[in-house]
Amino acid sequence: MTTGRIEVGPTGRTVAANVKRLRESRGLTLRALSAALKENGRPLSADALNKIENGDGNQERGVRRVDVDDLVALAAVLEVSPLALLLPHDARGVVEITGAGEVDGRDAWSWGRSMAPLRHSGIHDEEERERALMAFHLASSPVGITKQSRQKLEGGGDGPSLD
Repeated sequence: MTTGRIEVGPTGRTVAANVKRLRESRGLTLRALSAALKENGRPLSADALNKIENGDGNQERGVRRVDVDDLVALAAVLEVSPLALLLPHDARGVVEITGAGEVDGRDAWSWGRSMAPLRHSGIHDEEERERALMAFHLASSPVGITKQSRQKLEGGGDGPSLD
């Protein structure tokens, strides 16, 4: 059985635009980015990168989806957080998030940074809202990062304290 072409969704288009923006802002050609990725153990050809970047519009040309390993390698080589590739660069106004639809850009970034659930405004009971926020933080934080180290991360401290 053959499958149809998998459409690039909102997050895929955002990743494409961010890869292109960051590559160009660093003065890298597609070939230079390809070489850097290869040097770091995740070879992607210049043609593959071009196809990734073409995913930022509605072109009928062939585009290449980014898998999670590609995304992390691109973030490492471009020296940004993976979140800087996943979420829209401009947090002002409404942004589209795969699986969530349209949300306020600041809410998307707050969610991405594990500061607040993406949608929690529907909870009106203050105690229930606090429980939901605590559950979100617990589920979104790795073992070894405490509340104090999290505050340092959010406040620009010396880095996380691993306990």
